[in-house]
Amino acid sequence: MKSARAISASEATALVKSGDWVEYSTALCQPDMFDQALAGRKSELRNVNIRGCLSVRPRAVLEADPQRETFNWFNWHFSGYDRKKADLGQVNYIPCNLGEISDYYRRFLAPSDIAVIKTCPMDANGFFNFSAANLWHGAMLERAKIVIVEVCEGLPYLHGVNNGVHISKVDYIIQGDNRPAPELPNPAATDVDRAVAQLIATEIEDGACLQVGIGGMPNAVCSMLMHSGVRNLGVHTEMLTDGIIDLYKAGIITGAAKQFDAGKIVCSFGLGSQAMYSAIDRNPDILCNAVETTNAPHIIMQNDNMVGINNTTQMDLQGQAASEADGHRHISGTGGQLQFMRGVYASKGGKAFMCLASTYERKGVRKSRIVLDMPPGTIVTTPRSDMMYVVTEYGIVNLKGKSIPERARAMISIAHPDFREDLERGARESGLIPKGFL
Repeated sequence: MKSARAISASEATALVKSGDWVEYSTALCQPDMFDQALAGRKSELRNVNIRGCLSVRPRAVLEADPQRETFNWFNWHFSGYDRKKADLGQVNYIPCNLGEISDYYRRFLAPSDIAVIKTCPMDANGFFNFSAANLWHGAMLERAKIVIVEVCEGLPYLHGVNNGVHISKVDYIIQGDNRPAPELPNPAATDVDRAVAQLIATEIEDGACLQVGIGGMPNAVCSMLMHSGVRNLGVHTEMLTDGIIDLYKAGIITGAAKQFDAGKIVCSFGLGSQAMYSAIDRNPDILCNAVETTNAPHIIMQNDNMVGINNTTQMDLQGQAASEADGHRHISGTGGQLQFMRGVYASKGGKAFMCLASTYERKGVRKSRIVLDMPPGTIVTTPRSDMMYVVTEYGIVNLKGKSIPERARAMISIAHPDFREDLERGARESGLIPKGFL
């Protein structure tokens, strides 16, 4: 049995050698003290490979090494900060379905040299809780040669299946800085967000089980549900948000109608405000489970009347959604979108919604988010065969069972009116809408 030893952050980073693979974990679990100390060793090391995801604070190793002379950062899903660093050539994306990453560690990735994870202080049972970021951390630590925890009293403690690591599996313990958990600001809803949310809210019935993605539109749906009269909602989601917790506080989310984990709000990680963190801390109604148990379609489908609410940045007339890239520029990640689209559809009575604003503005020019063809290099996150409901501020359409010409017509009908004529012309010229099709 291992005997965990308390060490300083500087002593911990002395274990890192050139060429090592170091795990930085995800979101609230990314280390801060270790990160700062490792950045201080930039001139001593070369080719240190770091895997991380959803950085919610600036990473010292990236700030100290803009030319990438020492640290190579590999990322499972971009935050806004990660995207900026990727634009500068400092970060590489790893294509993945988020719910499969535990399996990648167990089957396809060589054991990491060092894994460092920020946790809550050890509990009475000898476990260091992963807080609101269970995800694939258990599998990551199983495969690491050296396991280091950086304890922080500022993190909320969440119940969940295997949401923590036992001291017997830990090699070293760093005392963290105990800062409050970093917040993710909830973007203010726009008029477009509210219009889209209103359309989706009318499709949600009593007892439905929600999956809510990140962003203003999905959170706007939660706000609309607050006043819709719907009751006894459940939650089985990847990400826990302020919008979900607001519904829970209002008594609208009870989980009473759930078939799987009845009465519980189930998530794999959470990001939000301090008010949200306070509400979920040691809350027995919240389960933060490993991502392979939240995102697997065969588990998602076990709750009837699942409702998946995700957003995207661009769709074509056949119903493909590009949610992670704009041409060759990567902006986020596949995340759990595709797995939830499939799991929600397989649920008895399930409804999967893909929402987007009809337009965006770039350099003072307004452009349509619904396009004839994706720009070269653009990655399709959700293929046309998986698309169900599509929603813009101009309407809602269901693409299931529709032919290509019918899909094109449906997508054009919810595009911004200023772009419909050009889209119709392009669809006819390309053959998506053949001659004689009315």
